[in-house]
This record gives sequence, C-alpha cells and structure tokens, in this order.
Amino acid sequence: MMATNNSVPSARRIAIVGGGIAGLTAAYDLSQDPANRITVYESGTQLGGLAAGFKGRPEWSWPLEHFYHHLFTNDDAILNFTKELGLGELVEVHNPDTVFYYQGKNYPLDTPLRVLLFPHLSIVDRVRMGMVLAYLKFHPSSPWQTFDKLIADEWLARWMGKNAYETLWQPMIQGKFDQHYKEVNLAWFWARIYKRTKQLIYYRGGFQAFVDGLAQQVRSRNVALATNANVQKIHALPAGGFQVTLQDQPPVDYDMVLSTVSPGFMQQLAPDLPPSYLSQLGKLKSMGAIVLTVALDRQLLRDIYWVNVPKSANLPFLALVEHTNMIDAIHYAGDHLLYIGNYLDVDHRYFRMSTDELLAEFLPHFAQFNPDFHPSWVTGAWVHKAKYAQPVPPVGYADMIPAIRTPLAGLYFASMSQVYPWDRGTNYAVEMGRKVAKMMQADALKST
Repeated sequence: MMATNNSVPSARRIAIVGGGIAGLTAAYDLSQDPANRITVYESGTQLGGLAAGFKGRPEWSWPLEHFYHHLFTNDDAILNFTKELGLGELVEVHNPDTVFYYQGKNYPLDTPLRVLLFPHLSIVDRVRMGMVLAYLKFHPSSPWQTFDKLIADEWLARWMGKNAYETLWQPMIQGKFDQHYKEVNLAWFWARIYKRTKQLIYYRGGFQAFVDGLAQQVRSRNVALATNANVQKIHALPAGGFQVTLQDQPPVDYDMVLSTVSPGFMQQLAPDLPPSYLSQLGKLKSMGAIVLTVALDRQLLRDIYWVNVPKSANLPFLALVEHTNMIDAIHYAGDHLLYIGNYLDVDHRYFRMSTDELLAEFLPHFAQFNPDFHPSWVTGAWVHKAKYAQPVPPVGYADMIPAIRTPLAGLYFASMSQVYPWDRGTNYAVEMGRKVAKMMQADALKST
C-alpha cells in the first residue's frame, strides 16, 4: 500500500516500520499535525505486535493474545492513553493469585506478608529478604543508574543472603534468562520489583480490543495502515530523505522513517548507518519466546492465575498461566486456557518443534500441578514463537543503548531494547511511541 500525497507541497512524508503498539502510538501522535502524511508498514497479517490476539475457535467471543499479557495498576502511560482514546470502558481490574512453585507445592509470594510466611526459610532469612525487597520496592526511581553497574546475582546473594537468594530468586532469574542470568544487572531486577502490583489490569475483549480501537483512531486521521507489507531496506537518499524498499512492491520515498523492529533486523534494514551505530545494534543481546496455549475442558490450577516455575524445578517451562482463572472462560466458549511459556535462545530446539511436539513435551508435567490431570482434558493447542521477545541487560547496559535519533538525520529507531531500565511491555511501548513522535515532530519543525 502506498500512501504519500505529493499534491500537497508542504506534506511531510513519514514511514513507520512496524505496526505494534509503539508504531501505532507514534502514528497517532504524529497525525496531530495535518502536514504529516504517514504510512505504517506491518509485515504480519494483523496489527498489534506481541500484543496481537487470535481466535482459536470461531466460537470465542474474545481473541486471546499470542503471548500472555496484563497490565499493572501503575502502568500510567498506557492507562492514560487508553482514556485519551476514549477506550476507558475496556479497562478491568483483577486480583488474581500468583504463586512460586517449590518442591512440588505452590506458595503465594505476591505480598510482603506472604513472603514472610514462606516456610522453607528461617525467620532471619525471611526478614532479611523482606528488607531487601522493601528497599528495592521503595527506592527512588531516579538513581537506578547505580544499579546498572552491579550484577544482580552477586548483589542479591550478598545482601539478601545466600540461602534466601538461592532458594527463591536465583532460580527465577535463571529461569527467565537461562545461561545469561549471571550477566543481568541489578537495575533490571529493581525495575521488576519497583513496578509490580498485586492487582492486574486486563482489557475487555483482550488487548486486541485496545489495538483495534487505537488503529481505528489512527485510520480516522488519514494514516495508512498496511499489513503484509515486508520492508526490506531503508536507504538514505543523496538529497535527503529515505527510500523504503518493500517486497513485491515498488520503492517509496519518505522524508522521515521510524523503525520499531528488533536491533538485529535494524542492522539488515538500514545498512547505510555508520559502522559505529550498527556495531551498537549488534551488541544488544535478546532472547526469543515460545508460548504454547492449551485449551482444557476444566480447570488445571484451581483458581491460581500464574505459577512461577524456577529453574531448580527441572521442568521444561518457566511460567504456567491459567488465563481463565483471571478472565471468565465464558468469553472463550467455555475453554479453560493455559499458557506454557519459555524465554530461550533462538537456536533452542523448541523453535523447531511443532504444536503437537511441544504439547507432547509439556503435557506429562501437568500432573505435578494437578494430580487428577488426564490428557483427555485437552481440547486444543496453539503455539506462537517470537525470536525477539526479551532483551538481556548486562552491567553497563545504559551506555550500550543506541540513540533513538540515529546518525542519519530523519531516521529513528525505537525498540523494546531501549525502554530500559523497565522491562518490555505494552506500557513502555506506548511511552516509547510518544517519546519518539515528540522527537520527530520537533526535528521536523526545526528543519522547516
């Protein structure tokens, strides 16, 4: 789809590569200026990126996210944006139970009191651990740069105590980052503790309802949204601006381009970037995600929403999330929906496995969470894979992040690897989209 209007002499032609929430948010803000003529290119069949949903059966009234999603009650960027879009009626607050799986049992650890009641640590270990978590939870957000210089594994073992850390937190960090867990800095861990809330938010109609509402408003502002549009190259033009090359389509010229793809793909898309910037992109490490969604004809976890599965449990997944223990199964034609999640390096064998193969890999372990489980409970399964899903932030990561304004004037790069110290998520996608749109508009006005 081509969407430039060359009949308007003052028109500013803008391409946005990636139709996820960051790209759509940027398009929304940039469309406030009538001089901007914007096209969003999404390579997939639908908008929304990692927050996009699917209907496993036609009978489902709500789509379900490919990858499990929820918001925290302090995710102000996306919640305020939701209200601004007039979509506030979609927001629902829930109070589900989250547990830690340890030695065959589930222990809730989602409040300070529940942490202090964990029976497998001495009272001294529990109090010490609670004090460290309280320090991180209520630490001001401004000096997080100090934590950027510290390894989480070493700092937590020292201050929390080796026993408490190795029992609870090291296995969870290791489960999240696998072989990279000793590289992860303390700022990442601090941000997870600092932002987490017991109550969670989910959209009526799923996150796809939010995406659809945002897309509708963007379209109403004359932004062109092109799906199945595979951008292959972004070349700088000698006289300024950029030529965007798409698969099976003629190239299109633009004055400004925003790319919201992964750092690795950005290296391929924009080879005209200086070697120093391309090298920065290449140093950003990330992991992929494999999520198997399983439909059951009854509950598995008995009202528990989320089970954190530590590496020490020797199970082939790190999260067991029964979505319909937070959202009523009536929206999914009575299916009880369970996510089985993993973050893995993209060369892991799971990325080469089919839905049936992964189901066979995971299913034998369900009985550990419900001894009554029988494979006949399974009525459906779907697998979704993303090769860019979880940035790995080592010590000094703050200095590694590439600038949003690339060295090529008019070319911008905004990805989940740059929302640091916060972890990837829809809240920060909105925050990033608004941030880069503000930059682009300011730069455009300076150049006129």
